[in-house]
Amino acid sequence: MKLIILDRDGVINFDSDQFIKSPDEWKPIPGSLEAISRLNHAGYTVVVATNQSGIGRGLFEMATLTAIHEKLQKTLAQVGGRIDAFFYCPHTADLKCTCRKPEPGMLLQIADRFETDLSGVPAIGDSLRDLVSATKVGAKPILVLTGKGKKTQDAGGLPEGTQVFSDLAEAVQSLTESA
Repeated sequence: MKLIILDRDGVINFDSDQFIKSPDEWKPIPGSLEAISRLNHAGYTVVVATNQSGIGRGLFEMATLTAIHEKLQKTLAQVGGRIDAFFYCPHTADLKCTCRKPEPGMLLQIADRFETDLSGVPAIGDSLRDLVSATKVGAKPILVLTGKGKKTQDAGGLPEGTQVFSDLAEAVQSLTESA
């Protein structure tokens, strides 16, 4: 199985410091949905792994997160794509859970669900915590410069071997051309 793990906010859709709290606030980054469709057509299983502490903070309910993901799926279907599974951490950072990135728990759940080793699996994110979580399970860290990506790159300290692309479309083009 060809598996790829994507962060959501800042990779697929525009991010907000005030959180994405409703389907109306969810807006795709240009080219990201077509990139996911390209992954689907190249035989990838596409999984989203996203920290969603807005739930733990009481900013929105589980039903809202579900509605946001339904909007993502419907919009993606219009360009021939789909997300095969969503994994999320609803906890705030102060709970010190093992599923909140940069901890590897969410990615380990993905490995369990798909009964696969994550060694070398591309994991695309826009923050250091996405990249660190990926390296903890042997996945291949890929930074996109959308969302918080430019700040992440400028701060330095990227894990060894991190590939950097301007956006999800460029990362996917590289992955699918080299496959």
